[in-house]
Amino acid sequence: MASIQVQSVTKAYGSKRLFEDVTVTFGHGRRFGLTGPNGAGKSTFMKILSGELEPDTGEVSRPEKTSVLKQDQFAFEERRVLDVVLMGNKRLWATIEEKEALLALPSITDEQGERLGELECVVSEEDGYTAESDAASLLAGLGIKESFHERKMKEIAGGLKLRVLLAQALFGKPEALLLDEPTNNLDLDSIRWLEKFLCSYEGVLVTISHDRHFLNEICTHIADIDYNTIIIYSGSYDEMVMAKSQLRSRVEQENSDRQKKISQLQEFVAKFGAGTRASQVQSRKKQIEKLQLSDLKKSNIERPFIHVPVKRPSGKQTLTIEELSKKWPNADEGRDLIVAKGFNALVTKGEKIAIVGSNGVGKTTLCKMLVGELQPDEGKLSWGVNVSIGYLAQDHRDGIPANTTVFDFLHSLDPQAHTQDIRGLLGKMLFKGDEGMKPTNALSGGEAVRLIFASLMLKQDNVLVLDEPTNHLDLESIVALGEALVKYEGTAFVVSHDRDLISRFATRLFAFTDQGLVDFKGTYDDYLKATNAT
Repeated sequence: MASIQVQSVTKAYGSKRLFEDVTVTFGHGRRFGLTGPNGAGKSTFMKILSGELEPDTGEVSRPEKTSVLKQDQFAFEERRVLDVVLMGNKRLWATIEEKEALLALPSITDEQGERLGELECVVSEEDGYTAESDAASLLAGLGIKESFHERKMKEIAGGLKLRVLLAQALFGKPEALLLDEPTNNLDLDSIRWLEKFLCSYEGVLVTISHDRHFLNEICTHIADIDYNTIIIYSGSYDEMVMAKSQLRSRVEQENSDRQKKISQLQEFVAKFGAGTRASQVQSRKKQIEKLQLSDLKKSNIERPFIHVPVKRPSGKQTLTIEELSKKWPNADEGRDLIVAKGFNALVTKGEKIAIVGSNGVGKTTLCKMLVGELQPDEGKLSWGVNVSIGYLAQDHRDGIPANTTVFDFLHSLDPQAHTQDIRGLLGKMLFKGDEGMKPTNALSGGEAVRLIFASLMLKQDNVLVLDEPTNHLDLESIVALGEALVKYEGTAFVVSHDRDLISRFATRLFAFTDQGLVDFKGTYDDYLKATNAT
């Protein structure tokens, strides 16, 4: 049975050691979620597993037929979409290319004819006669319409290119699958399809994802990066969190009990060390030596503290939408996209609305109309009294100016704020010490999102419009965001494909469906039941 073997792997960048002498086996038929906070080294370890990156010490063995989700969406610009998927089976693709080259010759020798026969055998072994229909099924499952299959990669949108690369990784029955953030750019329907596909996959899977629901659905094991090593837990992500917490609590309790016993023995030694009870003192000293405390390394997991207070509440009728209609040019389809047509809604103070739907249906366009960046074609959106809107755009960097520092950006939003208050906010968002002086143009994706949340916490708006706030956040940060949205006393509009997050906070949905934009009053679970979705 094929498996991935990691033996004595160490990797460091400068003085920062990510892994130290890691030995672990990813066994056949098991599906592993690779977890850990941002900066723990998940993507680095995935590159070591794939062979893209060499470890400082140790070695990795992997099945010959190992498939990796590629990240370069511009690598196949001149290729047909279907061909890019077929390239996922390297043996089949090489055979197809050699066969086509031979058939293109003006005449064929006997030796070349024999070679064609050999190539036909390989095509048969690799299911080549159904390859295009198999590739088309993968593309359809991932939400790529048949009309795109014959196009060149350069003719389709970036988000669709990433889906094609995912289909490429899944194609050809690989023995091992390495997927780094496979749910990025997928809508809810495509994520559910991918879950079913992976749950029926028979090889060894290692995946990185910030989607907690996805990990809980597909994983048989969790490989958690913490304490400079990798610890394997059986079960789902939630089961790993519970087991990890229980293990640490038990070790902490055992250490506490041992420390009490050591203190008692040390008191006896101090009291009678110079007296006549020498044998008892020596016995106590030996007991102290045996009662060593368990090594409890500091975990590298940190969760930001997100709490957005409301400075001044809005009026009860927060937003009125009347006969809202909007079209938007859709270059891929060659026609206008109908975002909304005659849409009506009354939103009251404190409602938490999830905006859901497939990619490209107009969720971001709706957000931009909510914040006034775009105007409707017909109808109107009327905000109530005392409304103050905080906005996190899909491109999170849109809200952060370049050529300044993290601290100065926040201070510019409220020049009256005390330095200590700004530093306190930055600390809650994991910008500690000198990190507050970090240039804004050097921020990672996750840091940019956390800085925007720090600005929202500073401004204390009573309405939040958040477009894909979980992008670039790790699982710990997403959990913190969910808790913050539940406790938020204002009104929130949130675009997300994270089902766990939506289920936690949403009391209402604006859902883009085949019937148009629908206002559903109820939770996400209620919505799934009402629409018979699974």
